[in-house]
Amino acid sequence: MTLVLTNDDGIAAPGIRALLAAATALGQKTVIIAPRHEQSGCGHQVTTRTPIQVERWAEHEWAIAGTPADCTRLALTHLCPHAQWVLSGVNAGGNLGADVYLSGTVAAVREAALHGLPGIAISHYRQGKRPIDWELAAHLTAKVLLMLYQQPLSPGRYWNVNLPHLEPGAKEPEIVLCRPCTQPLPVAYQLDGEAFIYTGEYGKRNRDPGGDVDTCFAGKIAVTQLAV
Repeated sequence: MTLVLTNDDGIAAPGIRALLAAATALGQKTVIIAPRHEQSGCGHQVTTRTPIQVERWAEHEWAIAGTPADCTRLALTHLCPHAQWVLSGVNAGGNLGADVYLSGTVAAVREAALHGLPGIAISHYRQGKRPIDWELAAHLTAKVLLMLYQQPLSPGRYWNVNLPHLEPGAKEPEIVLCRPCTQPLPVAYQLDGEAFIYTGEYGKRNRDPGGDVDTCFAGKIAVTQLAV
């Protein structure tokens, strides 16, 4: 089957190369259609009032001067209309619980679901400024993809996957199907003159027991099924 690969970290980000490695390891045909520049936190924004420039990077790669949702739209209507799945990631940072409303990574597969196409968003939770082992991320992503391709997925639904940040030498993490956390993101600000500076800490967010935040922070791969 043919997969569209996209992200919100930009076409040059290491995460999309990890996603490509995972899909290639499973013998799948891929087309990369990703933002030219980083679009982190753009949510489901789309471009409708200005032209969207498209640059061909390689035989099966296009860089889009737009958002992840723009990439999915252009992929399904013009650049790869025969695609059967849309995969987004691997994002450098978690997209857990309420994060999905802010995430361009997740928006790319939500847009696919709106068009009746299945999709999987993959993110890698990052503890502090610790580097991500992208080779390990590719290996874990391939395992998750293989499992999810065999799971039933109704029209209008899509998968959201979060890889944990493992300690060196840790055993391979369990894949857990769980619920999305319903707790809000940390809300904390410091007053600086007439401005407020956000001081919330991602790792100290509240968690629903057994939800995706709780699962991923416990060192497991959190998989949730979401709906448009």
